[in-house]
Amino acid sequence: MSKKKILCFGELLLRISPDLSGDWLQLHQLPFFVGGAEANVATALARWGLQPAYFSALPDNEMSVDLLKYLQDQGIDTSAVILRDGRLGLYYLPKGKDLQHASVIYDRAHSAFAQLQPADINWENIFEDVAWFHFSAITPALSASLAAVCEAAVIAAGELGIPMSVDLNYRARLWQYGMTPQQIMPSLVKHCTLVMGNVWATEKMLGIPVDILANEGNTQDQYIAQAARSATALMEAYPTVKAVANTFRFDQPGGGISYYATLNTSNITEVSRTHTAAAIIDKVGSGDCFMAGLLYGHTQGHPWKQTLEFAAAAAFNKLFIESDATTSNVATIHQILLSNES
Repeated sequence: MSKKKILCFGELLLRISPDLSGDWLQLHQLPFFVGGAEANVATALARWGLQPAYFSALPDNEMSVDLLKYLQDQGIDTSAVILRDGRLGLYYLPKGKDLQHASVIYDRAHSAFAQLQPADINWENIFEDVAWFHFSAITPALSASLAAVCEAAVIAAGELGIPMSVDLNYRARLWQYGMTPQQIMPSLVKHCTLVMGNVWATEKMLGIPVDILANEGNTQDQYIAQAARSATALMEAYPTVKAVANTFRFDQPGGGISYYATLNTSNITEVSRTHTAAAIIDKVGSGDCFMAGLLYGHTQGHPWKQTLEFAAAAAFNKLFIESDATTSNVATIHQILLSNES
């Protein structure tokens, strides 16, 4: 079999979403969604006609059987998933009008995934028929053992000549085991080809300084220039990295959001068109959708400008879909690009 699979590695989660008003207590209902950053990426890639595979660890019970079938029905290869002792990871995110201030509650300790050890995994077998490996900074944030698992993964992928991508999603509440991101992430990023995140996460995780003091209040040109500086410094520090993408999503005065993204290589700077909306429905998974868009375009050989525009439009579209992963197909995303042509 020729190498075609894009392998995504991370923890499969359930998102529990009680309403902010507290009506869930009276209604005896807790809406839930299947999630996890890397599963969201795999789901998007499957919807867009690629061949994603997903590697995780789940508890050995009937619920996991149902979850795996759910992923398989999306078009995701789950043959590498390990069933073992432990529990399923959860997180809680209330839903309602005040999306900006909804607070995440993690319930992931002692999950089947959290207990993975490097000796549990034969990466050479896992990487059979894999053409690309993707992971996120959420996994090494969970524990020292998972940071070691990630390091074993990137070393094995590098030895096999498999290109890699990482999403520098920074979750301060997850880095609780005595190590900082800057003690862990550099040894992982140095193996990667494509890095996605934002300039503030890059500073937190890799120590690359941000000259802009505030997350908001500067001009778009200033943010674009900062993204270029951060990306250049990252690529100089980690020569294996060939492209860096940064996303910018800002709440607007009086309501609404604006969204755009940048992509830098050693010789180009691309900036997506700016997408705006008066309100959004679900902010979860937008960054995962952007990451999937980068992988979709890049692994098919699309030019960086085309790849970036598709990724930004896909991520913006996800803000109006109530789930962790996108449900939109390629045609829908292309229609967004056509309707927003300047």
